[in-house]
Amino acid sequence: MAKATKKQALGRGLSALLKDPSNDIKSVNDKNADKVVGSIVELDLGSIEVNPFQPRSSFNEESLRELASSIKELGVIQPITVRKLDFDKYQLVSGERRFRASKLVGLTTIPAYIRIANDQESLEMALVENIQRQDLDPIEIALSYQRLIEEVNVTQEELSDRVGKNRSTIANYLRLLKLDPIIQTGMRDGFISMGHGRALINVEDLGDQLDIYEKILGQNLSVRETEALVRVFKNPDQKKVSKQTIAPPFAKRAKKELTDLFETSVDIKISKSGKGQLIVPFKNQADFDRILKLIQSEK
Repeated sequence: MAKATKKQALGRGLSALLKDPSNDIKSVNDKNADKVVGSIVELDLGSIEVNPFQPRSSFNEESLRELASSIKELGVIQPITVRKLDFDKYQLVSGERRFRASKLVGLTTIPAYIRIANDQESLEMALVENIQRQDLDPIEIALSYQRLIEEVNVTQEELSDRVGKNRSTIANYLRLLKLDPIIQTGMRDGFISMGHGRALINVEDLGDQLDIYEKILGQNLSVRETEALVRVFKNPDQKKVSKQTIAPPFAKRAKKELTDLFETSVDIKISKSGKGQLIVPFKNQADFDRILKLIQSEK
């Protein structure tokens, strides 16, 4: 408890230092900069502006209220990070959810780490920290990668080192930006997954992408079924074989129920005409007899 009290007192002391016009710190070389930069300081919420470089464009209201409730009970456990703009003026680098939630519960101050950085450094810090720490949707991550490459002027190899991701992973995210904007919105809203998006990338024409996207939503297709549908679109000769892999809703339900009943991976194949096969695999004769008894008991 003594350590916590000392830490809070230190924060209040630094806050007073920052509000003293004679000690205005604008660079790491200024007097007292070493006492402030990297330290936890209690800052007035009113002196902090949101970061225009923030890659997250929407915040879930329910989770924000849950965080606000937690902050009301326990306080802000993890300080936000800001950069100094001017005398008693700061800009968020990371921690906008904590910042917003603190405002919701009526706090007037918030613990913060202070950084001194120019716009490019601030952009890079904000994007990298958010990619690593926030639960961004695939399109937000892709846009963050794109901004780092274009605005910070880094290559995919350099970006790979900075964010700790394989270059192939970064490339896969960036390819999502080739999708039609409607499909990108659908991914951001959770109607389809990144796997669906990666399958659709293989279709170059945006109109064709949208046609397949409508089928994904209308038929509730899985990623695997979407991949099969794209293969059929690109290779019409495979149409007859591939259509068997896309089962109607009633077959999907039956497949799950029978798999649970028989405790084995049941497969159902249905052709375009409606004819199909029900395949119930078994390991040996004993397993066959077990399944047979289950079928007979259902009569």
